[in-house]
Amino acid sequence: MNVYDFKVQSITGEQVDLAQYKGKILLIVNIATKCGLTPQLEGLEKLYQTYQDKGFEVLGFPCNQFLEQSPEDNEGIIDFCQINYGVSFTNFAKIEVNGVDADPLFKFLKSQRHDDKSNDATQGLVEKLTSIGQVFPDGELKWNFTKFLINQDGEVVERFSPTFLPEEMSGDVEGLL
Repeated sequence: MNVYDFKVQSITGEQVDLAQYKGKILLIVNIATKCGLTPQLEGLEKLYQTYQDKGFEVLGFPCNQFLEQSPEDNEGIIDFCQINYGVSFTNFAKIEVNGVDADPLFKFLKSQRHDDKSNDATQGLVEKLTSIGQVFPDGELKWNFTKFLINQDGEVVERFSPTFLPEEMSGDVEGLL
C-alpha cells in the first residue's frame, strides 16, 4: 500500500484519486488559517514554485482539530490562502488528522512515520502544547503544519514537525528529485 491507493475529497467536493500524482514528489501538509504557523503557507508556496516544474507537488489538507484554528468552510479556506499568501498549490476539503475520525490518508501517513524530523523550535512547541493541555499520543500529529514527504513511488520518506520550516526542507526535496 502507498499514497497512490487513496482517494480524497477536493476542496470543491469532487473525489480525487491520488494515483494521478504517480511519479511525482509530494509534500502532504495539514494546514490551518488562524494558527501562529499559518505564515508557513508562504514558504510552502515558494517551495512549490521552486520545484513544481521538476515534478514536485504540495497538497494541503485544512484541519480544524487543533484549537479550532481553521474555522472557515472550504471556500473560505481557499480564499484565505490565495488572498493572503498567494497559494496556488492544491488544497483539499477540511479533514480530521487525529483520532477515530481521522482521514484514512492521514491514518496511513502516521502509520508509516511515527516521529517528526524536528528542529530547534520543536521542543518549545511541545512544551507550549503541553502547558495548554494539547498532548496527543505518540504517532499522532502534534499540531498544524506537520509535513509528510512522499517519493515518486508513493512511499512516505520523512515526517517533519510543525515548526520545521518549508525553506529548511529544500535539501530533502532536492534529494528526491
